[in-house]
Amino acid sequence: MGDEFSEVLARTAHIAAGWLGSLDQRPVGETASLAELRGRLGGPLPDGSADPVAVVEELVRAAEPGMVAIPSGRYFGFVIGGGLPAAVAADWLTTVWDQNAGLYACGPAASVAEEVAGEWLRDLFGLPAGSSYAFVPGCQAAHLTCLAAARHHVLRRAGWNVEEQGLAGAPPMRIVVGARRHATIDRALRLLGFGTATLTVVPADDQGRMDVAALRDVLRDGPPAVVCAQAGEVNTGAFDDLAAIADVTGPAGAWLHVDGAFGLWVLASPKLRHLADGAERADSWAFDAHKWLNVPYDSGIAFCAHPEPHRAAVSVTADYLVQGGAGDPRDAIDWTPGFSRRARGFPVWAALRQLGRQGVAELVERCCAHARTFADGLARVPGCEVLGPVVINQVLFRFGDDATTDRVLRHVVDSGEAWLSGTIAGGRRAIRLSVCNWRTSDDDIQRTLAAFAAAAGSHR
Repeated sequence: MGDEFSEVLARTAHIAAGWLGSLDQRPVGETASLAELRGRLGGPLPDGSADPVAVVEELVRAAEPGMVAIPSGRYFGFVIGGGLPAAVAADWLTTVWDQNAGLYACGPAASVAEEVAGEWLRDLFGLPAGSSYAFVPGCQAAHLTCLAAARHHVLRRAGWNVEEQGLAGAPPMRIVVGARRHATIDRALRLLGFGTATLTVVPADDQGRMDVAALRDVLRDGPPAVVCAQAGEVNTGAFDDLAAIADVTGPAGAWLHVDGAFGLWVLASPKLRHLADGAERADSWAFDAHKWLNVPYDSGIAFCAHPEPHRAAVSVTADYLVQGGAGDPRDAIDWTPGFSRRARGFPVWAALRQLGRQGVAELVERCCAHARTFADGLARVPGCEVLGPVVINQVLFRFGDDATTDRVLRHVVDSGEAWLSGTIAGGRRAIRLSVCNWRTSDDDIQRTLAAFAAAAGSHR
């Protein structure tokens, strides 16, 4: 059995190294259609078994044409990072070790790796001492975790045990959100029993920043509230004025949650952390490691300044579970919505250990510098309009009318030189570029600019 594993893992490592080595030359987008992929991967389930090496080789032949080169330095879609070498290797080991990281008893080292990585992140971001944390699949689950804690806290103060009594008949509770919030906020709230029609929406400016004066008016009267602010709007990268929002939410007794999926990483940079001034005064924070920390998918993290409501909202016990013990080990099942779960702490630990404090800051700052270079280059492309300043790593732009913008984007993606996506800004089509990958180089930026210049020239 050991030899069988050795052979298949060695062959897989060879294939993986070849994939990574091809990133500079291969098209960034997929080269197979949906129908082709279904034909390659589909068909009836075979009756008999197959050699593991042959299965892996068959999978690679069938799937690779449908792969998007997300680890490439010229992948600028959504806000997706690559994978640092140490993090990728640790993620492989996480799979091989196959620890169930729900309980310390099932994976002692996995539990301690999460504990150490959580403390490193808390220190790196300057969050309050004693804040609790949870390693979850992504920012969506981090919002769910944090807002469950917020729900418990607000209703508990009103004399209601929501975990026991549910929401039916509960005291009134307001959820206050910005007009340009991320869709994952609404989804988390829906899962927690708050319909979107019940949300109080505060206006935002053209960059997506919450109107603090309007928030003050909303909080002046009414039942207890949870306020969801934002560090890094998904199109513009703009930050809500978190210090001013904290000035408003504090006296009102509202719980302040910060959606910092990618933007909170500026807290790791001495040059950029001023953008998130006031973040440390929030009650909870949600962000991703598979974005700017460049940890493989999936890896999100929730922090909560109030461990008691955090634990009360999501913990679980059962007679057969082995929880706690000598030395007070950390059972992740007490802090996450997950039960059986992947040991996400290992890759995060490895990424932080590879980069160190200075390396994380340099990675964030380098990506932001690339974004500024890209915006400056686009401004010289005939017909291109850069929409607003580059705040961090997001560049928003368009070409003439909607049809031209879409054609230019399609031309660049079809060329294979880069991959990025469209969006809507101010009611019109636009293109959004995000620099979030440790691999992205000056050459990657210049190649992509050349592709846009060629595309714009062909559509004039």
